[in-house]
Amino acid sequence: MSKRKTKTRIQHMLLHLVYILLCFLALVPILYALSLSFSGSGGALSSRLSLLPQDFTFQNYKMILLEKPFLRWFYNSAVLSVGTMVIAIGCGVTASYAFSRYRFRGRMGILKGLLLLNAFPQILSMFALFRLLKEMNMLDTKIGLVIIYAGSMCIFSVWNMKGYFDTIPVEIEEAGRIDGATDFQLLWKLVMPLARPAIIVTAVMVLIFVWNEYLFSTTFLLNQDSYTLAGGLYQLQSNDYSRSWGMFSAASILVSVPVLIIFFCIQKYMVSGLTAGGVKG
Repeated sequence: MSKRKTKTRIQHMLLHLVYILLCFLALVPILYALSLSFSGSGGALSSRLSLLPQDFTFQNYKMILLEKPFLRWFYNSAVLSVGTMVIAIGCGVTASYAFSRYRFRGRMGILKGLLLLNAFPQILSMFALFRLLKEMNMLDTKIGLVIIYAGSMCIFSVWNMKGYFDTIPVEIEEAGRIDGATDFQLLWKLVMPLARPAIIVTAVMVLIFVWNEYLFSTTFLLNQDSYTLAGGLYQLQSNDYSRSWGMFSAASILVSVPVLIIFFCIQKYMVSGLTAGGVKG
């Protein structure tokens, strides 16, 4: 028995070492970008790969924050992300609850139709959306882009949260109805607190998608003051290709920090929120 335990312990140690090595290999590009962001102007031109900054300096961060419209891009991304998240989750919670609890004609057909719409690449709708926004005088506006984002992310929200609502026992709501609760009270006071992991995870995934989205933001936002972080970083790199890699790395690190903070704050909800959402269709 002791030999078996020893063998198992050795296998676990080797497995942990492999995982640690894989994690380190995955972190190498991030560590290099972090090193480059603190390096001088010649850091990116060095012929050797180093994870330690050369000529340590905060100049890249100073330039991106003070000399470039980074904070404006940050504000635009924050407005689009939060606005889309509020609309998508507000519509997604009510719609997914209705699809989960009520049996009406065409229910499965609507769900499958929404899934089919979400399966097409976004670029196929690019020209039609551009013409539509132009006709509505919403081109180069945040509200136009929020509507586009919310339309696509509502589908994801409905499907992800419906699966979680399906796992909540109906008996809890029946007990609430006996006590005289309305449908809205059941949703607000009973179901939503129980579905908190799924709602939080879905909201954060919507926020991160919009935060990192590039295709629509660069197509429908036409001037520099309207750029999001994704579009702004591309313009930053393309305008000064040979000398901006340190500043580009600094901007990339700053863009990633809010996402990392949010992820670590909701880490305890990630497993239950994602796995339970796929239990039932």
